[in-house]
Amino acid sequence: MQCLLVYDIPEDKIRSKVADICLDYGLARIQYSAFLGEMNHNRQEEILQKIRRRVGKHAANVQLFPICEKDLGLRKELSVGGYGFSVPSPQP
Repeated sequence: MQCLLVYDIPEDKIRSKVADICLDYGLARIQYSAFLGEMNHNRQEEILQKIRRRVGKHAANVQLFPICEKDLGLRKELSVGGYGFSVPSPQP
C-alpha cells in the first residue's frame, strides 16, 4: 500500500536524520518534509518505531497516511516553474 509520511520537526539535525530514515525505507521525497512510497503494515510500524527512537524527547509531529491506489490515482498536483520533487507513479 502507498503511504504518505509527513513531519514537522523544528530541529535541523533531527529533521535531517528522519529524512534519511525515510529514504532508507525506499520512500521518495515529494516535498521537503513529505515522503511517499510503498509500505506494508509491518514496515509502517517499523519506520515509526525507528523515527520515534531517533526523535527521542525532541519536539516532533510525524504522521503516516496509508493511501489506497484508487485515492492515490485521484491526486492532483500543481508544480510551477520547475519547483517541486518528482512523484513516483504507483506500481501496478
